[in-house]
Amino acid sequence: MHENREHGVVNQGVMDQVRDFIVTNFLFGDDSRLPGANDSLLESGLVDSTGVLEIVDFLETDMQVAVADDETLPSNLDSIENLTSFITRKRSATAMG
Repeated sequence: MHENREHGVVNQGVMDQVRDFIVTNFLFGDDSRLPGANDSLLESGLVDSTGVLEIVDFLETDMQVAVADDETLPSNLDSIENLTSFITRKRSATAMG
């Protein structure tokens, strides 16, 4: 049980970092327009194809997560929840590998 709580805290920290990035880079500090964790960043118009490149740069530079070309999919990058899960999976794979 203790491990699950720690994992949840780590996920929340990652999600907070993702939210901060979205607010700073796409909403120019206006967190009142922040989409829900599962809302599509593309469908909402918040992120376009250039924005996806910005997200990949954020993942690789700030979050220290390598993103392969075949991983630039909506299932990994199109919502705050998807980004958080992707970062967590990549970090776990790196830690185990």
